[in-house]
Amino acid sequence: MRALFQRVSSARVEVGGSIVGSCGKGCLLLLGIAPTDTTTEAERLWSKVRTLRVFDDDEGQMNRSLLDIGGEVLVVSQFTLYADIRRGRRPSFTDAAPPDVAVPLYEHFCALAEHDVRHVGRGVFGAAMQVSLTNDGPVTIWLDTDDLARPRRQARG
Repeated sequence: MRALFQRVSSARVEVGGSIVGSCGKGCLLLLGIAPTDTTTEAERLWSKVRTLRVFDDDEGQMNRSLLDIGGEVLVVSQFTLYADIRRGRRPSFTDAAPPDVAVPLYEHFCALAEHDVRHVGRGVFGAAMQVSLTNDGPVTIWLDTDDLARPRRQARG
């Protein structure tokens, strides 16, 4: 599972000219799901997102989490996070989960978020969406559950 985390002061997603999801101060998550992902990856990723200390404290340092600030979330499914561009000029998306795998995991991820934060906006799975945001910082972070599972390398000294 992959996510592009963007700290925002606001974000929204439209389908067919109508706003279907939005959030205020918090984060926009573009969420990609692989065919081998399970609820374990969704839980690991949400655990990281909810506690990631990327919001400013009173001294202007990034020391507060989404939970600490009472932030909001907008989750947008994004199969293109699994684009393979190693060959040719047209991306392949065979590394992205098919809808029968991705939809339940997307819903599970959103339910985890709804348990912890006061407002979770959603995109519409599989729809052509227009996403608008006001990036705060900007702070944009790439998260991949494969990276979260590996132990951190020790600095050489």
